[in-house]
Amino acid sequence: MNGLDLFSLKGKKVLITGADRGIGFSLACALASAGADIVATYRSGDISKLDNFCKENGYSLSVYRLDLANRDNIYATINEIIEKETSIDVLINNAGTIQRKPAADHDDLMWDEVLSINLDAQFILAKAFGKQMVEKKQGKIIFICSLLSFQGGINVPSYTASKSAIAGLIKALSNEWAAFGVNVNGIAPGYIITDNTKALREDEERNASILSRIPCGRWGSPEDLSGAAIFLASSASNYVNGAILVVDGGWLAR
Repeated sequence: MNGLDLFSLKGKKVLITGADRGIGFSLACALASAGADIVATYRSGDISKLDNFCKENGYSLSVYRLDLANRDNIYATINEIIEKETSIDVLINNAGTIQRKPAADHDDLMWDEVLSINLDAQFILAKAFGKQMVEKKQGKIIFICSLLSFQGGINVPSYTASKSAIAGLIKALSNEWAAFGVNVNGIAPGYIITDNTKALREDEERNASILSRIPCGRWGSPEDLSGAAIFLASSASNYVNGAILVVDGGWLAR
């Protein structure tokens, strides 16, 4: 096998949540380009952009509606995917949400919503497809983490709690499943241009403060995560377990 073959995803079926926009859409396009058959979920957005991309390039795409805030829907969708797709080789737990409000004003509904989507649903998906991977002794699970898997953030206590918990879950699952050929890892994006960071970019003071700390000197784009995702989804990362690959333009090194 030559060096480039290590990164090939040909013949691999990759499930990506929240693939209709932002980071999820970008990762779906990148992994399809690397040879993967894409299984995409979305809640209520417009999946046509991804559908058109795959049709234009001759890539395989299956699409499912999934509401990560609805536990019954999660289990029903998992069963539907397993029935129709047989097995998933790579799971990318990407979809998530954020609520911005100071801790003293962060009500229970905000907390419950963020934790249910960003943590509970992620574990349910990882458990279901991880069980399949353990049985066949091969598979990759990639969680999209955050800089707030390592830091506290400002006015986002529920988001920080969820992303810090995901960092621990990566280690816990890796400890159990590495011996069965299942690699569980994460990608921690830095400040990326997405809907979730729109409020920060529109705040002139916060935007300037953030940019001043990024050694790379710019906000990241969703495409900046493509290489890390292809690496962790491919056989090139077969001896990488329980790791979180930070893609942040140097933010944490500052």
